[in-house]
Amino acid sequence: MSFAHGHQHGRRHRRRIWAGVSLLAVAGLAATALATPAGAASVGEDDGAGCPVPAPGPLTANAKLPDPFRRIDGTRVTAKSDWRCRRAEIRQLAERYVYGTKPPKPQSVTGTVSRTGITVNTSHNGRSASFSASVDLPAGTGPFPAVIVLGGLGADTATIKAAGVAVISLDPYAIGREGTPRTNKQGAFYSLYGSGSSTGLLLAWAWGVSRVIDVIEQSGGGILKADATGVTGCSRFGKGAFVSGAFDQRIALTMPIESGTGGAPVLRGVAQESGAQPLSSAYGEQPWLGDAFGSFTGSPATLPLDTHQIIGMIAPRGLFLMENPHIDWLGARSGSVAALAGAEIYKALGAGAALSYWSDVQDGTHCAVRSEWRTPLQQNLRTFLLRTAGDPGMFRISPRKSGDLAQWRDWQTPALTG
Repeated sequence: MSFAHGHQHGRRHRRRIWAGVSLLAVAGLAATALATPAGAASVGEDDGAGCPVPAPGPLTANAKLPDPFRRIDGTRVTAKSDWRCRRAEIRQLAERYVYGTKPPKPQSVTGTVSRTGITVNTSHNGRSASFSASVDLPAGTGPFPAVIVLGGLGADTATIKAAGVAVISLDPYAIGREGTPRTNKQGAFYSLYGSGSSTGLLLAWAWGVSRVIDVIEQSGGGILKADATGVTGCSRFGKGAFVSGAFDQRIALTMPIESGTGGAPVLRGVAQESGAQPLSSAYGEQPWLGDAFGSFTGSPATLPLDTHQIIGMIAPRGLFLMENPHIDWLGARSGSVAALAGAEIYKALGAGAALSYWSDVQDGTHCAVRSEWRTPLQQNLRTFLLRTAGDPGMFRISPRKSGDLAQWRDWQTPALTG
């Protein structure tokens, strides 16, 4: 098992690595201010489902990050309204080459929402699967916005509840288990779609998050608000949170922590970053990534996309990326490159303030609760879930792991109309 990612979870998960050292902050606020607090989510799980997506041509090596604004047919997007179908292209490329396929909502999704828990019952083509999640409400009468916490590890739940936001605890292993071969995957997702499915665990977990949101939507909104849902996780569950936010546009705020290889850091970068978990290791450690990604572990430059475009799938919704520069394995330098490149998409869409990134932390402990993240967490909760403020995003990149976007791109950010 690999260091930092190969640990046990829950209470056994946390390991002290070493005490962090004080760092000088590199700070810069996103250039675009939020004119008004983010409004309620107005789209479904995937608003680009009807977009025509051409088949990709032959793959060619490109050491630079692919131009997120260039369509598969070679033309570039020129208007903000073009992003809906460009996002659909990125989604299909991501499914085909990186994660596997996320099926649409099953034929039947039912369940219950109470003040202490959520039940989810699904059925599709004669197969059925169920799972549940616990609910921890803040003080007050509600209905409440909520953050889905994957695997018990994510953003500080005390701060979340103190802000007036509910915490939904979801066990990803009930949806897609680790420790299984790729040919015999287990969990609710694979009960529905087959143990031989080529879809990796990350997208299976994302599917489970979407089904929880389905049940909240159907519940009538007396306890939880379906249009004010966030997702968070740390380490492997940070990978899952990142993918969940990318593949469900109903998620208003995505908060991955220390997600490492297979999460937010650019794949081209981690392959070159000293000490970062190699792509082959992340692919082989667990079936997190889709089966098809095995062909690219030694040649990420041939991928027609990279994770800055997955960040673009989340845009213009709220995104708060948190990283740890003290553990080389986590690839924080490549994470900063992903954030900087993804920020170009946010800016082009007029939503630069919706993206926050913070790797300038003192404590090197993996998945620690960090005081440096408390204020930006509170601001993101207010802006995207409570909708009582319009705080601008915050960028603080640790000088220990600061990437240079100029080295990774040969494209310029367009001024999109509309």
